[in-house]
Amino acid sequence: MSEAPRSYAAADMRIDQFQFVSLVETLDISAAAISCRSRIPDDHSIFGGHFPGHPIMPGVLLTELMAQTCGFLLLSLNGFAKMPFLASLKEVKLRDFVGPGTELVCGSNRVHEGSGYAVLEAKVRRPGDTKLVCSGTLMFRIVPFPNAELNQHMQARAQEVGLMIQQDNVILSGAKTI
Repeated sequence: MSEAPRSYAAADMRIDQFQFVSLVETLDISAAAISCRSRIPDDHSIFGGHFPGHPIMPGVLLTELMAQTCGFLLLSLNGFAKMPFLASLKEVKLRDFVGPGTELVCGSNRVHEGSGYAVLEAKVRRPGDTKLVCSGTLMFRIVPFPNAELNQHMQARAQEVGLMIQQDNVILSGAKTI
């Protein structure tokens, strides 16, 4: 069962802390799908050189938004018991420029999982727009957390973006279990 998207405004990405997802909008465990929101900051040092007079978000950072969205899905599907690590990118396509202040929605769904790996598709677009900004297929290695500190960090980060862990189930904060 899936719920209607939450209508909160997305906060700015925290690029310097490598935090690109600011809000989990929807999480559907049974369909293995997630949708996250974020907003590119109005001003950041990356825009000084990328590009002077025509600031655009670097494609590698848009790819990181897709990877983090996929990561939150895999963490949720595994009840935060295992950590996904990006293993490969396939057919990543950068389709449109996005500049400072742009809000983005990244959706992801699991395509395959087995033998310690998971394959996911991800798509980034502007809210309310069907035209894609970028898309790709990402593969992750799923392994036990290397230490308790990383597990605790990921659980705290999940709470920041609106996920809650209750008795091995992951839900949206203030939402019904999906």
